[in-house]
Amino acid sequence: ALQVARSDKDHLAAVGYRRYQTELKASGAVDFDDLLLVTEDLFTQFDEVRRAEAGRFDHLLVDEYQDTNGSQYRIVRGLARDHRNLCVVGDDDQSIYGWRGAEVEHILRFGKDWPDAKVVRLEENYRSTGEIIAIANRLIAFNATRHDKILRASRPGGLRPQILQFKDENEEAKEIVALIQQRLRTPGIDPRDLAILFRTNEQPRPFEAELRKAKVPYTLVGGMSFFDRKEVRDVTALLRLIESDDDEVAFLRIVNTPPRGVGPKAVEVLMKSAVESSTPVWKLARDAQRRPTLPRAAEEGLDRLVKLVDGLRSQLGRRPLVDIANELLEKVEYRHEIDRSYDDPDERQTRWSSVEQVINSLAAHEKEAKKPSLGDFLDELALSGRDFDNDKEKKLAGNAVALMTLHSAKGLEFPEVYMVGLEEGILPHHRSVAAEGSAIDEERRLCYVGVTRAQERLTLSLSLTRFKWGKPRETIPSRFLFEIMGQAENAAKFARKARETLKQSGSTTIAKGDSAKGKGAKGKGSAAKGNGPKTKPQAGSPPTKPAPKRRSG
Repeated sequence: ALQVARSDKDHLAAVGYRRYQTELKASGAVDFDDLLLVTEDLFTQFDEVRRAEAGRFDHLLVDEYQDTNGSQYRIVRGLARDHRNLCVVGDDDQSIYGWRGAEVEHILRFGKDWPDAKVVRLEENYRSTGEIIAIANRLIAFNATRHDKILRASRPGGLRPQILQFKDENEEAKEIVALIQQRLRTPGIDPRDLAILFRTNEQPRPFEAELRKAKVPYTLVGGMSFFDRKEVRDVTALLRLIESDDDEVAFLRIVNTPPRGVGPKAVEVLMKSAVESSTPVWKLARDAQRRPTLPRAAEEGLDRLVKLVDGLRSQLGRRPLVDIANELLEKVEYRHEIDRSYDDPDERQTRWSSVEQVINSLAAHEKEAKKPSLGDFLDELALSGRDFDNDKEKKLAGNAVALMTLHSAKGLEFPEVYMVGLEEGILPHHRSVAAEGSAIDEERRLCYVGVTRAQERLTLSLSLTRFKWGKPRETIPSRFLFEIMGQAENAAKFARKARETLKQSGSTTIAKGDSAKGKGAKGKGSAAKGNGPKTKPQAGSPPTKPAPKRRSG
């Protein structure tokens, strides 16, 4: 690792890793990854060990072979090399873990690795209806490198999947939840029968808010609720200081976040003085004449905070709330706080995206409320983040709408599935749009996995615009929507548009007035003019069905 370190950070990580491995060896311990790596090294360096271990088994069976990494692949070959009694089960069309080391090539070249192998194609699908399987087949056929197979549904027919397009992500969430409420009024339909699937961890925020507002029980699988994230609580605390003089909780949360020289001892002195004088601590901190003597750095930090908050508070009602919030974040250097707190670039971006979601929510409030105010917005946000049922764990664990990423959904099935955010830059993800090739193939497999989670009903949706820092930006419909409908030419067209937009602006969303031709929303080819796929909701109800079974496949 030291030899390939390109930066101080890489060098430090390499040194730390070497020390970590030394300590493990001294303790006679291995970690989870070592269980594979040490085994592989043993088999490679000591063939007698490999033969002895291989001789313990007459037959070797491997499940989910498409998800094997390099070490697992070589261990399997070592164990089966002599007796050649090897059976693997897998589906190359469901290989979606390349980001954690899985290599789909292992299952694709199985015939070359084991020329005498017998290949059995399991092409009958017992989960989904014929209509759902039909679009799944059309979609995955666009992957050129795959085993030749076509799924057949054991239950032909069924409802046609529907594609819905909405004005923006807030309308998408509102209308999808309204559809869910409508479905839940149907006899025999329970919350656990429905799932909302999304590509990224930033997407569920508006759906959580709408589900809570509608008092529909839900569970967020494999992730922290948006409202519990540190950065979301930090930003709302900052906004509360502008709104209120006596919000002690908000003040204590951000008095030194980001750092401004007000350490724990200074806070302790402030709190003691506030208690003795029966004065809210934030009000006391704002009064330079009354507050106790503090270290110079703490005094200066509090003065800067008070000046900023008072200045922005004086502009309430005279400036858009979004502009005030953005200036607040800029002046306190909250982006720098995220960069300081998290080393991983992806983690930084995820955290910053959560902050952006708060700003987008504020923009939606300004647009939709009759008399928008910062106080009302913060109250709405607080209510969205509060449990509507005291027995949440019991209720959501047993009978709740599932919200989860497509990766988390693998192996599960639901009678009704809503796949949301089918736009270039989301699905496929913007990193894959930039990389193209095998990266897009994996995103297509991920979309295929999502589609095939549905047993009876499938709804796909996209937003024609998405908010970026409170400003609406046009989106580009996902190429996968056109592939699903067999429209190869349109799929290629929108894929090109996504690449060009990403190259020009670093984003697959187009700011109003920033289109390549300078025509903004009215330019030729604009998604807002309806160039996205158009389908109407399918009438009718699915047949009565049992509760969903969480089984592999």
